[in-house]
Amino acid sequence: MTETTTSATELTSQYKNQVASDLDRNVKEQERVTAELTALQQQLASLQHDHSVLVSVQQALGATPAARPARAGSATTSSRQKKSEARPRRQVKTTPAKQPTGKKAVAKTAGPTLVKLIQQHLADQGEPRSAAEVTTALSKAHPERGIKTSVVRASLENLVARSQAHRTKQGSSVFYTVTSQPESAMPGTKTQAETAG
Repeated sequence: MTETTTSATELTSQYKNQVASDLDRNVKEQERVTAELTALQQQLASLQHDHSVLVSVQQALGATPAARPARAGSATTSSRQKKSEARPRRQVKTTPAKQPTGKKAVAKTAGPTLVKLIQQHLADQGEPRSAAEVTTALSKAHPERGIKTSVVRASLENLVARSQAHRTKQGSSVFYTVTSQPESAMPGTKTQAETAG
């Protein structure tokens, strides 16, 4: 009986030591995870604050706010999130008042696209033009549009890629001409043969 008691005592002692070691490891892991969770919560609170400030600035500038992605693992909605979600509704009500009126509204809705204007200009010129020259001419003809050289250059390169314009290089300068197309392809434009004749 003594051996059984001694053996049971040793086994109990081993279990106690193992449980104590496991508990100690568990407490340390809990402390580590709690510290990480606290740091992440602080980071999340900072990001939420930054988001609300940016949304306020965006609304002050009159821009449409971007959709906010849903938080993963969150079943409840914070009051700050509810407030930021309510803000776009107020802005939607005020947006129609900020729509352009008069000439600007007509130009944006009724006017030809920039690509069409570029094609028309190149067809009318009948000789190679640089992106800067095209921009200058279109800006004078359509001052309400705010045409930029970089946008014109990108549009010209798109036309070249679609074989609707030719690009030629003279030294470091690049010049563009419109390709000869039948009138049915581009209504209202003259072909190169017509402008030469």
